[in-house]
Amino acid sequence: MPSLQEIVAFCDTRTRQKEIKDFSGAYNGLQLENNGQVTKVAAAVDAGKRPFEAAIAAGVDFLICHHGLYWTAPIPLVGSDYTKIKTAMDGNLAVYGAHLPLDGHPEIGNNALLADALGLNKIDTFLSYEGNDMAVIAEGPSGGRAELATKLEALFPQTYQAIEYGSDQPKRIGILTGSGQSAVAHLKANDIDTLITGELRQHHFNMAQELGLNLYPCGHYATEVFGVQALAQEVAKAFGIEYTFIEQPCRL
Repeated sequence: MPSLQEIVAFCDTRTRQKEIKDFSGAYNGLQLENNGQVTKVAAAVDAGKRPFEAAIAAGVDFLICHHGLYWTAPIPLVGSDYTKIKTAMDGNLAVYGAHLPLDGHPEIGNNALLADALGLNKIDTFLSYEGNDMAVIAEGPSGGRAELATKLEALFPQTYQAIEYGSDQPKRIGILTGSGQSAVAHLKANDIDTLITGELRQHHFNMAQELGLNLYPCGHYATEVFGVQALAQEVAKAFGIEYTFIEQPCRL
């Protein structure tokens, strides 16, 4: 069976995590180790107590999460934080986090894979963060906004929302999974009037009207299930071990 060290090295290399600078306080890479061996890998969007419990119940000992454990300065391991970490440690569950490295990746990134899932042709990138573009620009479908909306509603039946004040024949579509508020102000400068994202704020409704934008917030969680699954599947294939996805009923 593969060692924890071998699989962590594979993930570090594949996500280019040492090259991609994340937000202040965010930590990418191995966040909690196990006994040093891996027999089954899983993916989850969030590093939470219930995903940990589900992974352990499924016999998983290496869990890849998009939203990992560490985002701020060190905190006391008390209360629910203690319980969560104890759950993972008692279950011999290693936890690996990959945030921005699994957003902007050109092959297994959330944005690139969402474009693929919608059958859209990727033509450019935008929204640079610390020297690396995070968001994708895709070519609008031949059926225009109506075709795009139909595909989005089919892909995200529980979380699809539409704010449509832009062109009914968009040529360039921005894709930024998760929180999309950082992208809205940069759309027009990149000749984009349509954005697919996870979540927005209320004032973006007014911005859509005033700037003539199509905005499609389809759920932070729902739009970020792609990258962790792709990475975990690659790990499973490369090391000949089992894989599963730990899904949560999150509509936010």
